[in-house]
Amino acid sequence: MKSREGYASVLGFDLFYRQFGDPVKGDVLGLHGGPGGTHDYLLPLSDLAEHGYRVTLYDQLGCGRSQVPKDPALFVPERYVEEVDALREELKLGRPHFIGSSWGGMLAIAYALKHQRNMSTLTTVGGLHSVPLTIREMQRMRRRLPAGVQATMAKYESLGEYDNHEYADAVMVYYRRHLCRLDPWPAEVSYSMEHISKPVYGTMNGPNEFTIIGNIRYWDVTDQLRTIRVPTLVLGGKYDEVSPVVAREIHKHVKGSELTIFPKSSHMAFWEERSAFMKRVLRFLHSHGS
Repeated sequence: MKSREGYASVLGFDLFYRQFGDPVKGDVLGLHGGPGGTHDYLLPLSDLAEHGYRVTLYDQLGCGRSQVPKDPALFVPERYVEEVDALREELKLGRPHFIGSSWGGMLAIAYALKHQRNMSTLTTVGGLHSVPLTIREMQRMRRRLPAGVQATMAKYESLGEYDNHEYADAVMVYYRRHLCRLDPWPAEVSYSMEHISKPVYGTMNGPNEFTIIGNIRYWDVTDQLRTIRVPTLVLGGKYDEVSPVVAREIHKHVKGSELTIFPKSSHMAFWEERSAFMKRVLRFLHSHGS
């Protein structure tokens, strides 16, 4: 579907966005992962535009085609929450349906804890509420990798050589199992991975998906999830790097939430099981119309 593109002035910076469709049934706002990714890998969400929803995707501050500030102190969850709200107002989205992937799911949860009155629904896809729990689960998955792969990772991590090509190859084994299981990866997924914002990713996350040493490493809102009252759909994949254990914990603590784990997917069910994913999301959205 054709898109409309532009830049929105949000909290003093220009953010790139794309919109698909018209809001016949409401607005959907997609939040990409990373932190530091781009909106491109979320393009399957534009499928929802064929069913009456206006879908808005954008690159967060410091990411993709959006403006990159000089001050890394801006790369914190609290500011990104306010950025989402300011973008919502700037683009006149009203009370959109939020769909957050990975870090975007964490961001959507953080947004709900402060601004849920501005949401119609909340959907997390491989999202997380507790970074410490997520790290433990990622390390459990890592211990199941071939011994040689684990040895290579340990070698270069001890040297601090996260950019070494042998280390990158070893990490890719993990990614192929737990990030996206399609072979080859869709071009949009490869593009987002290749264009990760190092300033944002390095500041907030760390050198890779399972080495989280940035400023989000202690983020945990388990005890606040009970305050979320907006209709919530929790999605994940059987092989997801943000483990189904995490998804089930969100479902457990958000009263009335719905849970679906896609049996053939890892972290990107909207690519890996695209048809089933869209049917599930549409059923949820239709049952909670704006």
